[in-house]
Amino acid sequence: MGLRTGWQMALLAGLLVGSGCAHSPQVAEQEEPESTFRIGREDVLDISVWRDPDLSRTLPVRPDGMISLPLLGDVQAEGQTPDELAQKLRQGLAPYIQDPRVSVIVREVNSTRVYVTGEVAQPGAYALRGRMSLVQVIALAGGFSDFADRDGIRIIRAGEQGEGRIMRVRYSDLLREDAERRGLHLRPGDTVVVP
Repeated sequence: MGLRTGWQMALLAGLLVGSGCAHSPQVAEQEEPESTFRIGREDVLDISVWRDPDLSRTLPVRPDGMISLPLLGDVQAEGQTPDELAQKLRQGLAPYIQDPRVSVIVREVNSTRVYVTGEVAQPGAYALRGRMSLVQVIALAGGFSDFADRDGIRIIRAGEQGEGRIMRVRYSDLLREDAERRGLHLRPGDTVVVP
């Protein structure tokens, strides 16, 4: 009876804690994309197969999202976490190696870039380190030139199927307090054009 009551009490406490905070699911959903790194094109990976130096190597992810390994050939790496890729390699090597132990370490992150062109001090490609706003990326590019049309900025965002979407942005709108809530953050592959 005491154990059953203890179990019921634990269940009730869990329900009260779970229902007491209405914002918890939203916070977890917002933080998940930043905490889960996905391998992208041009990232450099260290693939280590324990006790098998012939299969261990440092490889760039090709433009098609694949890597090539002995015994396995081409393997899809883009879009996976390092742990997911390590598991896939373990499964692929299992017919050839007894109890393969594989680790994947991201040596260089090159896939999370944005491109800034036009009337900025230093046009070019810039690495996105975490969540960055358009204002921050323009600052990385050295700010506007004297002739920049600050309210005519365009962001070109490639879609999943390769189709492009153009968003027009007024810099003066970005400086308002509510700009953060409108989600004006850049994504890898975005191109910022400052006319």
